[in-house]
Amino acid sequence: MAVNLVNVEAVSKVYGTRALLDGVSLGVSEGDRIGVVGRNGDGKTTLIRMLAKLEEADTGRVTHSGGLRLGVLTQHDSLDPAATVRHEVIGDLADHEWAGNAKIRDVLTGLFGGLDLPGFPQGLDTVIAPLSGGERRRIALAKLLIEEQDLIVLDEPTNHLDVEGIAWLARHLQTRRSSLVCVTHDRWFLDQVCTRMWDVQRGTVYEYEGGYSDYVFARAERERIAATEEVKRQNLVRKELAWLRRGAPARTSKPRFRVEAANELIKDVPPPRDTSELMKFASSRLGRTVFDLENVTVQAGPKVLLKHLNWQLGPGDRIGLVGVNGAGKTSLLRAMTEAARSDGEKQPSAGRIVTGKTVKLAYLSQEVAELDPNLRVLEAVQQIRDRVDLGKGREMTAGQLCEQFGFSKEKQWTPVGDLSGGERRRLQLLRLLMDEPNVLFLDEPTNDLDIETLTQLEDVLDGWPGSMVVISHDRFFVERTTDRVFALLGDAALRMLPRGIDEYLERRQRMIEAAVPAPAAVAEKSGAPEKSAADVRAAKKELQKIERQLDKISEKETTLHSQIAENATDFEKVAKLDAELRGLAGEREELELRWLELAEDA
Repeated sequence: MAVNLVNVEAVSKVYGTRALLDGVSLGVSEGDRIGVVGRNGDGKTTLIRMLAKLEEADTGRVTHSGGLRLGVLTQHDSLDPAATVRHEVIGDLADHEWAGNAKIRDVLTGLFGGLDLPGFPQGLDTVIAPLSGGERRRIALAKLLIEEQDLIVLDEPTNHLDVEGIAWLARHLQTRRSSLVCVTHDRWFLDQVCTRMWDVQRGTVYEYEGGYSDYVFARAERERIAATEEVKRQNLVRKELAWLRRGAPARTSKPRFRVEAANELIKDVPPPRDTSELMKFASSRLGRTVFDLENVTVQAGPKVLLKHLNWQLGPGDRIGLVGVNGAGKTSLLRAMTEAARSDGEKQPSAGRIVTGKTVKLAYLSQEVAELDPNLRVLEAVQQIRDRVDLGKGREMTAGQLCEQFGFSKEKQWTPVGDLSGGERRRLQLLRLLMDEPNVLFLDEPTNDLDIETLTQLEDVLDGWPGSMVVISHDRFFVERTTDRVFALLGDAALRMLPRGIDEYLERRQRMIEAAVPAPAAVAEKSGAPEKSAADVRAAKKELQKIERQLDKISEKETTLHSQIAENATDFEKVAKLDAELRGLAGEREELELRWLELAEDA
């Protein structure tokens, strides 16, 4: 029986006149991997801070099991600004000690791209004080993951990580034995890592079994059975469920996802986009030419980011743009924007960008544009226009679009100066769409948006007829809103990836493996003592034994996967089989770590 780690009993928390949490009772046990979702401001962060005893409840109590080893990643780190990265992450370990530790090597490579921390000026000896918030956050995450805990509590761990870093973190947490409670808006990450969900809504926490896909199904089913009045919200949930079931196979392979019931629920839901119809409409609005890039070179100061680039963005193209940080994604969009807004006068350092005559571009940058703080939300939107044509016969008033983006009738009269960062981001998006552009450049549009707002934005973009380029580390959003993926891999070239983000991650992994020195070479460089012949023989013998054990585990896993597929509709049976699978994953992790350590000696 799983040991209980944390108990939350009848906890309430009130801010001003608003009850964020009202009599909430929950528990976290060994092996739990819990994702926490809900709208911004509904109390997700407050809940996990009380769970970790970083914040006191007004009523009720939170108890931890004796000797609980707890690791917490908050949205604000507590790193010593005068210390170096080495001091904070590795402590006093000698080079040969940490270089010989497979776990430390894995964390450093996964979060920083290499053992020498290539993005930091002095590598491990870089002082923390001048670093950016994103860099500090990765350091805090690395420090936490290198240590051993019974329970890890993470608040937005994917912030400031690129697609590659998020994929690595998901793999790392899947194989880690620690229990997990995680707040994140990254739906792909939730689906990969979590086996339970907590949905924080209006003071209450609803619990669901399974990852994000299962949660979407269960929430839609609960709302259907309850015959709620939130018809629009329910339709959005069903639409997202339809995409999950009809989308990439990886999304539909979760054993807890009840396939027959889900298919029944979505049988009358059309595909999210009528692509051919949108392409026709986009062509009529844009003509043949949108953006043509001819032998273009893009620079940031002296650094060449892209060279000799020939590329076309056509009418109706929906492009996802991914790549390592600093590879030139934002610089490429800026160069295209400058050419469009200057009628072709501003051009990159080499080559030419040709813009179609009918292009009306809207560019959502990462910076939130400042608005008059005294304006009301509705007034800020009506400054652009009163009504908007969203394509396919969908016309909305400024007030209706505000409601679709989560600004209730009351909230529409809130002064802009009183809005949160996420709400300002939503308002910025609204104002862009109200201007009826036919080309959209969205640079990290998901920053500060909760899952509910993301689904509403996706719904608006589904019927939007125009060309679109999206830069985002949110894999779910990219796959949901775009049709093709292009990548910047850091070699000054732009490549189309037929298999999308999966192919990008595979290519990046091959590049990293080619660039990272072998562990033995690192240890040798650090002055590690040579191993005796007897030690080498013993290491080889144990390696062979471990390889046989790993083969047996693989056979067991194959059998369990087959049994899960055969019993997909038997929830209890699948839960037991899934528990066995997780146990095997833990064994595999230990054996693989030991294998890596021994590989240095053999």
